[in-house]
Amino acid sequence: MHAENNGTLYETLATGPFIFAGPCALESFELALETAHAVKEAALAHGLTAVFKSSYDKANRTSLDGFRGPGLAKGLEWLARIKEATGLPVVTDIHEPEQAVHVAEVADVLQIPAFLCRQTSLLLAAANTGRVVNVKKGQFVAPWDMKPALDKLFSTGNRRILLTERGASFGYNNLVVDFRSLPIMQGFGVPVVFDATHSVQLPGGQGASSGGDRRFVPHLARAAVAAGVNGVFLECHPDPDKALCDGPNSWPLDKLDALLADLSTLWNITYAC
Repeated sequence: MHAENNGTLYETLATGPFIFAGPCALESFELALETAHAVKEAALAHGLTAVFKSSYDKANRTSLDGFRGPGLAKGLEWLARIKEATGLPVVTDIHEPEQAVHVAEVADVLQIPAFLCRQTSLLLAAANTGRVVNVKKGQFVAPWDMKPALDKLFSTGNRRILLTERGASFGYNNLVVDFRSLPIMQGFGVPVVFDATHSVQLPGGQGASSGGDRRFVPHLARAAVAAGVNGVFLECHPDPDKALCDGPNSWPLDKLDALLADLSTLWNITYAC
């Protein structure tokens, strides 16, 4: 169990504001480290807590040919080195119950992908590690239907749980955001995160991969902060057009500072209300 250190982190996240930020997948150690340093610098400049995010294996890519990442062993090694070099906590996703104990040795936050948010064995395995667990609400799930998932997690005695809104399916290859979901899920007594980059995704919109429209990331992020969200999730990349995963909806790293400046200003207003 990793309860002691994670209790402190969870308290920090619960009081907010914070960001989860980094590239969709671990493309290379150098790119990930560059991104992590930039995330830390921008967050510190605007008084935000930062958690570095990236995936060692994108097991839910649209196509078999889609880039998945370096795999569990190498990916965890990279994340451990990034954590040591930057001092940032890290969040990464798990797709199978057996991965939980291994990932918990490195990651401070275990993330449950949206497509897997109802998988009981996966939820229990993540919560039983004692780590903070971030569950992404499925695109097919109503906000009030996340309460049973939360109850599964709470059954382990671990109450260090976050819920993330990442858009709802709207017909084919499109997502919309119902911002009512933020206060609804906060009503369950847990901090809520808004995924501003996956919410502008166009699932499967490019045939063999997902599309997206990153122009709308700032608009949705600002709306979520104004609505009182605790944290914002942002996939960012030094060159999104060349990213190996989720490039169309990733935010350019050189524009991260300006975006966080806007969000920090809004958070200061909402926290004062």
